[in-house]
Amino acid sequence: MATISSICVFCGSSPGASPEYAAAAKRLGRLLADENITLIYGGASVGLMGEVAEAALRHGGKVVGVIPDFMRQKELAHPDLSELVVVESMHERKATMSDLACGFIALPGGMGTLEEFCEVVTWAQLGLHRKPCGLLNANNFYAPLIAFLDSMTAEGFVREKHRGLVLAEDTPEQLLRAMRGYTPVTADKWLRAGKT
Repeated sequence: MATISSICVFCGSSPGASPEYAAAAKRLGRLLADENITLIYGGASVGLMGEVAEAALRHGGKVVGVIPDFMRQKELAHPDLSELVVVESMHERKATMSDLACGFIALPGGMGTLEEFCEVVTWAQLGLHRKPCGLLNANNFYAPLIAFLDSMTAEGFVREKHRGLVLAEDTPEQLLRAMRGYTPVTADKWLRAGKT
């Protein structure tokens, strides 16, 4: 079982249409606190970002927010974090969160959440890190994305081994268990024609 001391959580700055999304964020925040896993996240106090941070803090967890200065100036930063890292750009934010984390989880979210998660999966595919990447499929939110990943694999744009880079589970407990049991993929990104 892999030791995971910190997890970066990507998620929406909105609560979403279903109360199950906030419930999943709170459950994940509490689980990380109970497991003594530091929460690394985008530093905001709104939406699912605020929910996961509040839950972790409420249960004695360590929470590190990473936020660009232009967002902090708009008073979006959570005021009660264990640590707030202020950076200059969105690019620096993603790099800093990646450096601090032992793994990555995407809760439901929008374009930013999807972009952040896809980037860390791409980095894993390129061999830039060996950290687990997981989708928390709350309320079946990520079912269309999971099906699309399977389609990309079937159509030859994603290797079978690289499909295994994306873990997906319905509950925080199941996902954390899968991340601890994750074996890093060791397949070359580039293929010669006809090779798998």
